Amino acid sequence: MSGRADLSVRALVFDVFGTVVDWRSSLIGLFAEWGARTGRAADWAAIADAWRAAYVPSMDRVRRGEVDWTILDDLHRASLDALLPGFGLGDVDEPTRREFVRFWHRLRPWPDVLTGLHRLRDKYLLGTLSNGNVGLLARLAKSASLPFDIILGGDLFRHYKPDPQTYRGACGLLNLEPAEVMLVAAHNGDLAAARAEGLATGFVPRRGEYGPHQTGDLAASAAWDVVADDFTDLAARLGA
Repeated sequence: MSGRADLSVRALVFDVFGTVVDWRSSLIGLFAEWGARTGRAADWAAIADAWRAAYVPSMDRVRRGEVDWTILDDLHRASLDALLPGFGLGDVDEPTRREFVRFWHRLRPWPDVLTGLHRLRDKYLLGTLSNGNVGLLARLAKSASLPFDIILGGDLFRHYKPDPQTYRGACGLLNLEPAEVMLVAAHNGDLAAARAEGLATGFVPRRGEYGPHQTGDLAASAAWDVVADDFTDLAARLGA
């Protein structure tokens, strides 16, 4: 694994869904708990995967101007409404649909995350840089006890990653030069977009993000500034 000694990084901003939190296992577990409580059965893994598969297409419709700016919570709700009938859940009521959307506020972190973040926070300013809206991310951070100093979400910039406004906007809000800010992500495309705007880059693989059949982002696809095994290894490589 790699790491550069000449970095001038003062803040780390993290992709959240997949990098910090295990969205897939969390959603499957939350759906299963709801099913056990209500006596309903469905393919919870398939629902989680279908919901996530709608994530990028829903944001792309915003990027293309097909719909007005819409926060991720509302995009999630629209995608949910579209997919539930196909899984025999078209009859679930409004309070239940709101509960399902709030599952994204309760996702659990990967096992290495809390230890790594607490070590990193001793040396660096830590924040999110996510397509989630600020309210979603703040509730998620509180639920999972994530020690972020600042919450940065798509609604602050009215753009979704990988739009350049998100990366430049984060640096501006932190009052730092791009080279002083590192994006940490498990997704090579996110890092490539951040590097194009001058940010430092840190890759941490999450080989189980999409379950047993994941084919992408299994390893670094470029010479990112730091490539680490997990967040504790990242902390060690960054001297925290």
